Amino acid sequence: METIRLGPNGPSIAPLGLGTWSWGDTLFWAYGKDFGPQEVEGAFHASLEAGVTLIDTAEIYGFGESERLIGRFCREKTQKVEIATKYFPLPWRWQRSDITKALTASLERLQMDTICLYQIHWPLEFWLKTPDFMAVLAAEVKKGRIQAVGVSNYSAQQMAIAHECLAAQGIPLASNQVPYSLLNREIESNGILTQARQLNVTILAYSPLAQGLLTGKYRPENSPSLQGARRLDPRFSTKGLRKLAPLLTLLDTLADKHDKTPAQIALNWLIAQGNVIPIPGAKNASQAQQNAGALGWQLNPEEIEQLRSAAQGI
Repeated sequence: METIRLGPNGPSIAPLGLGTWSWGDTLFWAYGKDFGPQEVEGAFHASLEAGVTLIDTAEIYGFGESERLIGRFCREKTQKVEIATKYFPLPWRWQRSDITKALTASLERLQMDTICLYQIHWPLEFWLKTPDFMAVLAAEVKKGRIQAVGVSNYSAQQMAIAHECLAAQGIPLASNQVPYSLLNREIESNGILTQARQLNVTILAYSPLAQGLLTGKYRPENSPSLQGARRLDPRFSTKGLRKLAPLLTLLDTLADKHDKTPAQIALNWLIAQGNVIPIPGAKNASQAQQNAGALGWQLNPEEIEQLRSAAQGI
């Protein structure tokens, strides 16, 4: 299987991860109603069996429940799992020691002494600034509690500042986690993707299936009832879905051609951009297995451009 390096000197992993925002989240994702611990454990094991070993979480996902679930699941596995989690810079965390305490709490929930990647969730600067964040995380790399430093939702300029602060400590910036999909290509025009390539920073693409819009499940003539965050997104309305129809038709055509699903086509398109690791969510084993079907093959250049054109202006 093709692999990609997470940052300039990070681990070589499959160019696909597993996002776990929904795990334990009862506010946006109806955890405990449509799915629960048994289902997400199935997603965890199915991902690892398919070679997807990067698991992305955060301290605020389910108010820590996502990390607790992952920690429990990992205790039952012997194979290596690459865990990435995040620190949220809340305004009442005004000392550098608060970052250290948050990391300690995440490690305890994960039942681990060290993790692959620790990220600043948002570039929010109150009392603590980017140089503070990066100084603490560089020190944690040297202590061995984290193996690499990442950021999330950082602009091109903010990413460059974080990279410079870390470089002064002899530590590379490994990643920037941002929204990226066929339906959200803002990073191609706002400088983030170009800057990431120049700095050798890996893009972790969250919402790579646009919350399910690119799976083909939601169509104007047959849209399932909406729950959680999808109810707030106008793209899921009948009008919004009609606008997506030409792209969905192309995804269907390419899916038939390659004996894949529309979701697998959309994820493979992202992987084809280079230095990009999509991290789609999965609530059960079936979804995880479908996501993993994006690996081990490639769209050709003409198909990649066809998808780009079909998604233009949507």
